[in-house]
Amino acid sequence: MFAALPAAVGAKPDLLDEISAQLILLQDQKLLRRRRVVDGPQGPLLTIDGEEMLAFSNNDYLGLANHPALIAAVHDGLARFGVGAASSALISGHSSVCEELEIALAAFVGMPRALHFSNGYMANMGIIPALVGPGDLVLSDRLNHACLIDGARLSGAEFRVYPHSDIARVEQQLAKSTSPRKLIVTDGVFSMDGDIAPLPALLALCEKYDAWLLVDDAHGFGVLGPQGRGSLAHFGLASSRALYMGTLGKAAGVSGAFVAGDATLIEWLLQRARTYVFTTASPPILACALLATLNLLETEDWRQQHLQQLAKQLRAGVADLPWPLLPSESAIQALVVGDNQLALDLMAALFEQNIWVPAIRPPTVPKGTARLRISLSAAHTTAQVDQLIDALHIAAKKCPVHAEAEATFSAGVDDLKEV
Repeated sequence: MFAALPAAVGAKPDLLDEISAQLILLQDQKLLRRRRVVDGPQGPLLTIDGEEMLAFSNNDYLGLANHPALIAAVHDGLARFGVGAASSALISGHSSVCEELEIALAAFVGMPRALHFSNGYMANMGIIPALVGPGDLVLSDRLNHACLIDGARLSGAEFRVYPHSDIARVEQQLAKSTSPRKLIVTDGVFSMDGDIAPLPALLALCEKYDAWLLVDDAHGFGVLGPQGRGSLAHFGLASSRALYMGTLGKAAGVSGAFVAGDATLIEWLLQRARTYVFTTASPPILACALLATLNLLETEDWRQQHLQQLAKQLRAGVADLPWPLLPSESAIQALVVGDNQLALDLMAALFEQNIWVPAIRPPTVPKGTARLRISLSAAHTTAQVDQLIDALHIAAKKCPVHAEAEATFSAGVDDLKEV
């Protein structure tokens, strides 16, 4: 697929030669990624590469991405605001409906103030460098999303990674730190495993050691807590030391992100978060749709309940497979198979049955922990989950575990136990 160009004798390979060789290596390691072309709106049934598939692949956890109330809100917003914001928020791009959305988001998560960002990656890339810098300390869970890692590195602060959910190691690092500012950053729900961070213990350490906690709740907002108010609400936590970042393109069904917390901290982020200050504001019509989402969250909670029932159904139905589902109370159910090729084979075997579940491989997950990432949605029916369970059993028989894959799987499971 990627043929390296011939180089002159004695000449150094040029950039294209090097990149071609690296692409070939990714292909040999079964790590090359392929984009699929999707037609039509998001939902349990997707047209992927021209074929209709039962999909367990997206993050539309509540099935709101194509909800009539959101579509109607966008139509109304188009008539009122047009399409684009056309300016940064600090010039003339901060619309009245975005102001309304920030107030509503802060109230929904029970915090004094919120700031709206274009997306979650930009939020974390702006928040962390605005809060800490050289001489400060950032502690990050090993399984955190890339945007938290990149934001911490960009800040120039001392960056320490602790083993997954290891509270003792976090306290050890905080106790010996002399940094003037200390920040713990963590996913609320870990995106590839589905488990929830030990937020009560982390927040207690922040109180004890004068630190801050930034929770990236991309996969918890809308799903966990009363009415989907998120991971902090799931534990009944409230503190001025906590900053809560939620994304709005997953369970909320639209796009964007927000950070909520102490009013002074939010004002500082408005002034100093470069990914907020120096970018065009999000289109007002998205804020219109998000206000419709918040109304649904506040008035209807059946979706979260149905989602929990689907997770229980799936976990019971695949308990006899040769690979485990990682512990998860969320919509993310990870079937860890270990070997990269085996994950691809299982994905292909499901695809042949018109079911789409993506294979996730390194570097997205640790080496030796390749998996099928099953994303459940409140839009799925129990019959559709039964269809997935049956298809997984058929795929397991078609893709037996060979000795090399078994060794990779065992090593990967051991690695997960250690993180």
